[in-house]
Amino acid sequence: MAEPKPLRADARRNRARVLAAAETVFGAQGTSASTEDVAKQAGVGIGTVFRHFPTKEALLEAVLIERMQSFAEAAQRWLGAEDPGGAFFAFLDQWLQMATAKNAFSDALAAAGANIPRISSAAGEQVRESLRMLLGRAQEAGAVRQDVGVGELIALLVGTSRAVDHLGPDAEALRKRTAEIMFDGLRPQSRE
Repeated sequence: MAEPKPLRADARRNRARVLAAAETVFGAQGTSASTEDVAKQAGVGIGTVFRHFPTKEALLEAVLIERMQSFAEAAQRWLGAEDPGGAFFAFLDQWLQMATAKNAFSDALAAAGANIPRISSAAGEQVRESLRMLLGRAQEAGAVRQDVGVGELIALLVGTSRAVDHLGPDAEALRKRTAEIMFDGLRPQSRE
């Protein structure tokens, strides 16, 4: 199979504008928002949207992948922090804040019959590797229990972010409190 031709500079800019607009529109209106609304927000014609993303599901998939890459990039930025424990917990909090929108995209794709595991392979591996490095640094600094692995951490994050979707009107306060409880459980316990 031949490699796809690289996009021209204007096409790359349009694609980026469409993705940014999709994130804004779907974030504000939900994933049932129309691709016409996305095109309008991006300042392009609907044909430009469909040239880059032939279906709404393809657009949602691209936004989800962008979110996953954003998670990985955020984790990479935290790796340079002087306080590994503080960086670790700050990243987890950031993950929980961003996860609600990611969950909506995943749910919309699943409802449309899209293959979610295929989406998460490359971007998901970047996230797992970055998370593994953040966790390792925090454990070496004594800020996180030694018996926690990336698998357990991802299960906690996914479970917590999914639960936050159902918290109701006090969701933000409950998300913060739930995160505090989870973070306390991740910290080493003192032996008295």
